[in-house]
Amino acid sequence: MSALTRLAGIATVLVALAGPAAAGPAEDKADTARAEEYLNTIKTLKARFTQISPAGDSIDGSVYLSRPGKMRLDYDPPSPIQVMANGNFLIYYDKQLKQVSYLDLESSIAGVLVRDQVRLDGPDLKLLKITHAPDLLNITVTHRKDPSQGQITLVFTEHPFALRQWKVVDAQNQLTTVSLYQPQQGIPLDSELFHFVDPNAANGIDLDTKGK
Repeated sequence: MSALTRLAGIATVLVALAGPAAAGPAEDKADTARAEEYLNTIKTLKARFTQISPAGDSIDGSVYLSRPGKMRLDYDPPSPIQVMANGNFLIYYDKQLKQVSYLDLESSIAGVLVRDQVRLDGPDLKLLKITHAPDLLNITVTHRKDPSQGQITLVFTEHPFALRQWKVVDAQNQLTTVSLYQPQQGIPLDSELFHFVDPNAANGIDLDTKGK
């Protein structure tokens, strides 16, 4: 897929999102169930992605999911950033500066993507809204107990029904958009992809074996 074709596809998604139509309660319930069923069938996923930062900068990379609990985002050079969920933590690693930060995976709104069982309107997640645009379904959720931590909008194509984008609004109200392309679902992924050893810790700390 050429860069021009890929960017055109992303632009189509963003234009369609500009004027979504709200659904009714019965349709909302059906759409929520459909999205949950789809997400819960994902065991592994590999895709390329384009991320748009709050400042409007664009960068490409590769994303890997292994549910439950595992995710990895490798950003293409020259970006030194790597993001990983290893089952316990969401880890942000700047390879150039050797800086590592950790967030409890359960407290991260992005962690909804790798939960063992996804419930978009349950004990800990609150459904905020569902909207439709041409061939798109948009579902926005937040933490039920602490909505100030942000929200995530999952964007699905209808034909075929598949996750194609997520948009995270963080606690500072900053928007980051990740659009997927060339997805491969259900493929074998090496467990070492999700193995992280802190380079700054004495002798290294293997966080895959550290408790929450």
